[in-house]
Amino acid sequence: MPSDIHADTAIAFESVSKHYSLSLQKEATDVKSMLLHLPRFLSNARRPFVALDNVSLRIKRGESVGIVGPNGSGKSTTLRIMAGIAPPTSGKVIANGRVVGLLELGSGFHPQITGRENALLNAVLLGLTLAEAREVLPEIIEFSQLGQFIDQPMRTYSSGMFFRLGFSVAVHVKPEVLLIDEVLAVGDAQFQEKCMNHIHGLRSQGVTLVLVTHDMLSVPKFCDRAVLLEQGRITDEGTPQQVVHGYLARVEALLALQVEERQRLKSAQAVAT
Repeated sequence: MPSDIHADTAIAFESVSKHYSLSLQKEATDVKSMLLHLPRFLSNARRPFVALDNVSLRIKRGESVGIVGPNGSGKSTTLRIMAGIAPPTSGKVIANGRVVGLLELGSGFHPQITGRENALLNAVLLGLTLAEAREVLPEIIEFSQLGQFIDQPMRTYSSGMFFRLGFSVAVHVKPEVLLIDEVLAVGDAQFQEKCMNHIHGLRSQGVTLVLVTHDMLSVPKFCDRAVLLEQGRITDEGTPQQVVHGYLARVEALLALQVEERQRLKSAQAVAT
């Protein structure tokens, strides 16, 4: 990717990699297990894990991009880096405009204070002034449909209620780039439909959308382009229909091979007996 990023770019990755160091220690279930594996516990041995490997990607302003792939492929790591939550190990990240992420349900909410107080606090943390946050707060509360629960401590909230408030805050703080990681799968069907309609409205207003999901039906519905991540690398990119079709075909082929291998092992065991 050329280093001269155009003004119409919302997010850009230039050769971005993200490495983690994972512990080799297994969790001890009792004192005996700890003593048996004492050398490992004392060594604090670790192994490197490459979550993203030299990824280059450019997302234009107003574009909607879906990121798909198997578990552990680097999708959520990509969004965390885009949101500025996690720094890349190497490479360059460019983010233009107010980036708002719906990445982890309930992240940023304090369980001991009310939904109303959390909404106000998070709106300010996401970039609004206190006056702007107070002005938009009634819209946030109305959209969330939490009723009297808005003045209850968030420790009393269900996961669906967390989602309602989190989504309501995120879409009412004037996002220019909205990052969504699977959270649309939470909540009742009626509120999900309300959220989807609101996302379509934001898209029509020119908001950039980056969606990570395992729901292959939502990718063509919301996205202009799709990216397939596998083992930390982009292995396919194109129209949502093209990428989803190719990915599902590969998954089906892999499942067929696994079934064939199990049948072969069963046949070999039957012959041996």
